[in-house]
Amino acid sequence: MTTGGMLKDGWKSREVFLVLTAIAMPISFSTWQALFNNFAHDAAGLQGDGVGFIQSFREVPGFLSFTVILLLFWFREQRFALASLVMLGIGTMITGFYPSFWGLMMTTFVMSVGFHYFESLHQSLTLQWIDKDRAPEVMGKIVSGRSFAALISFGLIWLMLDTAGMDLKWVYLIGGGVTVAVALYAWIGFPEFRASVEQSKRIVLRKRYWLWYALVFMSGARRQIFVVFAGFLMVQKFGFTAGQMSLMFLANMAMTIYLAPKIGRLIGRIGERRMLIIEYTGLVLVFTGYAFASEAWMGVALYVTDHVFFAMAIAIKTYFQKIADPADIASSSGVSFTISHIVAIVIPAGFGFLWLTSPTYVFLSGTAMAAVSLVLAFMVPRDPEPGNESLIFRILPKPQPAE
Repeated sequence: MTTGGMLKDGWKSREVFLVLTAIAMPISFSTWQALFNNFAHDAAGLQGDGVGFIQSFREVPGFLSFTVILLLFWFREQRFALASLVMLGIGTMITGFYPSFWGLMMTTFVMSVGFHYFESLHQSLTLQWIDKDRAPEVMGKIVSGRSFAALISFGLIWLMLDTAGMDLKWVYLIGGGVTVAVALYAWIGFPEFRASVEQSKRIVLRKRYWLWYALVFMSGARRQIFVVFAGFLMVQKFGFTAGQMSLMFLANMAMTIYLAPKIGRLIGRIGERRMLIIEYTGLVLVFTGYAFASEAWMGVALYVTDHVFFAMAIAIKTYFQKIADPADIASSSGVSFTISHIVAIVIPAGFGFLWLTSPTYVFLSGTAMAAVSLVLAFMVPRDPEPGNESLIFRILPKPQPAE
């Protein structure tokens, strides 16, 4: 990962801040993610329906992400993002001390509020601070940095569990604690940066953003199938231990570290439309593969491939950056997280019950969602900009001038 672009303004530049805080996030979230299925199954004694219900509850703060814009009346975005990062770390730190359904409900909520607010604010700051021409490349570096942090986290988790035999609660405590420490350093060590455009302090919904809203909605729905059930498939069907899950996550992160910057640069060359078409075509095949995977190696291959495809979602963000009014970015970032979580609240719990009938149906539903996203991708213009947000109106006949 090259650093020349980040260092031209010194180590205390906007880009360094964005990468550093992006790295801090997965240290906690990767710890929570790597351990949750095993902790819920082994320590809390939960089955698919219980796990699905908690995962649905985890998405409630995501649904409420639009409230970020209301809180910006009192808090500046940069400081608010760091406070959210601290909350994410604290929620992770305390998870291992509450091995019960209601304990996990409580700790998951705390973790999730911090995670979703931080993600919304970090996306907003990235789109405001980085020029459109460089945004795909910088976002690729951010994804790569996150993956590097997650790689280190999963490696340490594997060592702590399979080599040192450490109890899960101490692993949670260490992972969350590192995130809190990095957030506090960023609070003290970086100046407060100012946005070039004053952000709207009201909730913004515009008709011309409809295609972006639709892409975000389907991405949120489809992502739940991966986040909630792909990992649980490996634990329940193929009997993976927490250590083995961490090794699989290591493979994911290694691939993303290498590929994410290249994906970002590729988006800059071929455009958002082509990249989204590639992503969704691949995901149709991946989810269909999940539905019929019969061997552990097949599940691992699909999981790693799935994770790489999700790195291509950078294209949704850069598409919006190109069509948006700059003053709408903060509000729209919060709204986008709410849109992506409308069905995310329902899918984990509802599909948890469907899982009890047949995991195949769960993943074939993911195939259908990816197919809908593919149709939407074909509506993205090759050169999106204000006034050229979608191709759908080109399909309709142009109005004829009056004679």
